[in-house]
Amino acid sequence: MRTLLILTVSVCAATMPTLAADWPQWRGPDRTDRSTETGLLKTWPQSGPPLIWTYAEAGVGYSGPAIVGDRLYAMGAEDQTEYVYALDIGSRTPKKVWSAAVGPIYQEGHGDGPRGTPTVDGDLLYAIGGKGNLVCVETATGKIRWQQSLPRDLGGRQPYWGYTESPLIDGEKVLCTPGGPQGTIAALNKKTGEKIWQTAKLTDPAGYASMIAAEVGGLRQYIQTTMKGVAGVAADDGRLLWHYLEPAFRTAVIPTPIFHHDFVYVSSGYGAGCDLLHLIPDGPKGTKAEKVYANKNMVNHHGGVVLVGEYLYGYSDGKGWVCQEFKTGKNVWEEKRKLGKGSITYADGRLYCYSEADGTLVLIDASPDGWKEDGRFKIPRESTRRGPSGRVWTHPVIAHGQLYLRDQELLFCFDVKDHALGAE
Repeated sequence: MRTLLILTVSVCAATMPTLAADWPQWRGPDRTDRSTETGLLKTWPQSGPPLIWTYAEAGVGYSGPAIVGDRLYAMGAEDQTEYVYALDIGSRTPKKVWSAAVGPIYQEGHGDGPRGTPTVDGDLLYAIGGKGNLVCVETATGKIRWQQSLPRDLGGRQPYWGYTESPLIDGEKVLCTPGGPQGTIAALNKKTGEKIWQTAKLTDPAGYASMIAAEVGGLRQYIQTTMKGVAGVAADDGRLLWHYLEPAFRTAVIPTPIFHHDFVYVSSGYGAGCDLLHLIPDGPKGTKAEKVYANKNMVNHHGGVVLVGEYLYGYSDGKGWVCQEFKTGKNVWEEKRKLGKGSITYADGRLYCYSEADGTLVLIDASPDGWKEDGRFKIPRESTRRGPSGRVWTHPVIAHGQLYLRDQELLFCFDVKDHALGAE
C-alpha cells in the first residue's frame, strides 16, 4: 500500500501542470531570459498588478535577484563593503536570513556596488563582486566555503566599469571571465575553487557579459563575448574552438549571447550592432563559425535581447523597441514612442519592458505583429541613491507568479498571477 501511494503521488506530481518556476541565476534557469511560468495575467488594471511588498534595504548596486523556493538571493553594498544575502520571501514581509561579505565596494559615477546576479546551485551559491572577488557560499547559512580573486589569483584585468559577470555553473565547474593575458576564461572546481583550466589561446580583455553553455555536434562548449568579439572554448579543457573578431565592439560589450539551433546571436551598443554566426562541427573535436549577417538593426546597449520562437525582441539605440527576425536579421517592427530605453524579459506569451529612466514597466504581446500593449505601471518610488549618471538598470525577474523589480536599495514584489485560473 505504501509503495502504491508513493507511485500514485509521483505520477500525479509528474503530470500536474508546472505553474511556478525558480529563477536561480542571471536570465533564468537556462540563461535565455524566458520564464517557464504559465497562468499569469494577460492584461493589467490601470494601476498595474498588486504590490505584495517593498524591501528598502537591498543595498546599492545593480545586482538582480535569484529565486529558489521561498528564498531570494541578491547582492548589494553598504558601508564600503559588497554583500551577498538571502531573504525569506515566504510571507508578505521579507526577512533577511543571512548576509556574507564579498569584498570592498566598487565605486564609479554610474553607481557604486556589485553588478552581477548570484548563481544558485543546490546548497551552494556563487557571486562575483565589482572588483572581481568570486565567493562560494552555503545557501542555508551564508558561510563562505571558498573565495578567489579574478585579478589576483587568476591574473585578470578588471574592466573599466568593474566586473559585472554572473558566474556559470556547469556540472562540477564554475566558469568566470577574468580577462587578460593569462586567459580570458577560467574553469574552477565548484566545491573547492581550485583552477581546472584557463584559456591559454584566448586572451581577450573581459567585457561585461555572462557566458552560456552549448553543444554543437555533441561537443560541449562555453560561448562568451569579450571586448574583441565572441568565442567558443571546449568545456573539457578550455581549448579555443572558434574566435570571431568584431572590430565594431568598443567601450562596453554587455548583452549575453543567444544560442539557438547551432546559431549564435550577439549584440552590443555604442554603434556596434548585431551579428549571427552559424556554428558547424569541424571534426570530432572542433567547431568553426561562419558569419550569416552583421548589421545595425539591433544595437542593444545593456537591456538584453530575448528570443521567442524565431524572433528577437529588445531595445535598439536609435530605433527603439525592436522585433527582429533571428535568421535574416531584418526588423519586423520598431516602436520608439511608446516607451524609452530599458531592459526586457519574457513569460507566458508576454514581454515585460522596464524603462531605465523612471521604472515604468510595460506589458506587451510577444508577437511579430507589432507593439500591442496590455498594461503599464510605474514603481511606487525611485531610489535617491543612484550614481549621478545611473539609471534603473536591474532587469525584471518573474518567479512563482511574482514580478520582481529593483532600483538600487529598493526591491519590489508584485503579484502577476491570474488567480481566476485557480490555485497552483
